Amino acid sequence: MDSHKRILAILYIVSGSFQVLILGGLGLFLSTLFPLIADEAGPDGAWILELLGWAIPGLFWILILLFAVPSIIGGIALLQHRSWALTLLLIMGCFKLFSFPIGTVLGIYTIWVYAEVNKK
Repeated sequence: MDSHKRILAILYIVSGSFQVLILGGLGLFLSTLFPLIADEAGPDGAWILELLGWAIPGLFWILILLFAVPSIIGGIALLQHRSWALTLLLIMGCFKLFSFPIGTVLGIYTIWVYAEVNKK
């Protein structure tokens, strides 16, 4: 069972890292794109594009803080055999169930590992 816990920890570290890269990259891209579009939109539409220029990338950074960072922290903690790590990853796995298809598989695997560890 230790090998499954190790695999689960590595999968969460990789998954969280990809989320940081993708969402962070999208946030940076959109934060530079919206001001450029706002310059072309004219005075009537510029204010909404400027608002979206910080609101949408801000949403991506909030998603990183809520989902990617805890996944990475939980994966590292599970590799270090912390007692709370598997519970944190179970919570993150329940959220990942809605991210079809890879997140769903990772969530199901997380629930299976948690059930097997706590079967005793």
